[in-house]
Amino acid sequence: MKLLIITSCYPGYHYNFYNKHPGLKSKTFAEQKSVLDYDAFGWADFWSIALVPLGYDVIEVTLNANYMQNAWMQEYARPNKRQVVLQEIALAQVKHHKPDILWYDHSDCELLSQIRSEVPSLRLVIGWTGSAIPVNDAWRHMDVVLSCAAESVEKLREKGIHSEQLHHGFDSRINDRLQVSEKHINFSFIGQLVRSSQFHLEREQLLLALARQTGINIFSPSAELGVMDDLRSLVMLAFWKLNYVCNRFHVPVGKIPLLNRVSKWHSSPLRPVNSDLKPYIQPGVYGLDMFQVLHDSKIVLNVHADSSPRFASNMRLFETTGVGTCMLVDWKENLKNLFDIDREVVTYKSADECIEKVKWLMDHPAEREAIAKAGQRRTLAEHTYSSRAIAFDHLISSLL
Repeated sequence: MKLLIITSCYPGYHYNFYNKHPGLKSKTFAEQKSVLDYDAFGWADFWSIALVPLGYDVIEVTLNANYMQNAWMQEYARPNKRQVVLQEIALAQVKHHKPDILWYDHSDCELLSQIRSEVPSLRLVIGWTGSAIPVNDAWRHMDVVLSCAAESVEKLREKGIHSEQLHHGFDSRINDRLQVSEKHINFSFIGQLVRSSQFHLEREQLLLALARQTGINIFSPSAELGVMDDLRSLVMLAFWKLNYVCNRFHVPVGKIPLLNRVSKWHSSPLRPVNSDLKPYIQPGVYGLDMFQVLHDSKIVLNVHADSSPRFASNMRLFETTGVGTCMLVDWKENLKNLFDIDREVVTYKSADECIEKVKWLMDHPAEREAIAKAGQRRTLAEHTYSSRAIAFDHLISSLL
């Protein structure tokens, strides 16, 4: 069974990665992919390694990895023009490989429509979403949408979209790539701080309370946002207020693109970074650098997005425990099905409880390390990509 996965990488990671490997962009497609996969960002090659033993031939396409994608185009398609649009390269890759199954973790509806109409080998198209479901017309071109979040599965089914849950996992090879070192970071958090509904407004308030009382190390791309980002947000705020005035006095906005855009917002735009929290934020870490920070931390905070009020589902659940670090995670009703609470992970339901448990864990290193080791054993036994691959294969068998 031939499976082709189309996904994309975080632009900030892509930029930093190639800066760390200055000669890589001129290498072959295979050489670039090998180095990128080793760095273990996102899904990397986790699914292909896990699914090959089950009889799958897996091809991974990172649509916006432009240096690697252009290398593939020059090697395999030999285009007449020098610059090729990335969507054209992805379409060419699907045509070249002729997959039976397409796993489409992307929002470009036009590209997916083209693929479905021009690749007759396709028997099944799978989508993917996290807990924050994007507004996406591509859903109607998919046979099933997978999600790590039970909330998303429920919402999609309510809209008449076939959806199934599939948890993230951990690839145990990562542990062999990390430096063996003492845990010298007391308490850390790694993640995004997107200031809009469905994302991280509650996370922001929790981190602010923790930063003032626990000395938490916060690693986030928000640290890199500067004056220009502030200016852009102020411009959007001005347009939002102008749109509000126009609506109140029944003044037509006409064809002004920005006014049309902000008219769909339910609340005023926020500054890109909370000014009170920004002094505590360090630059984001990605790939193996991220896993090293997780490994080197005594305690790692895991707090889900606002779009996950009920169920635990994010990648950090298995990344933190997988590298053998004690995870302090926001309580969710399904967490007991994934881990043994207080023996394999520690939970909290409020900022005050979180602060209290951080202090207890720091004062009880033996108990903390016992929890970390038990959590790692559970993840390596039950929450690897090899385990998820079996669930994936069962789902595919039921759909074909």
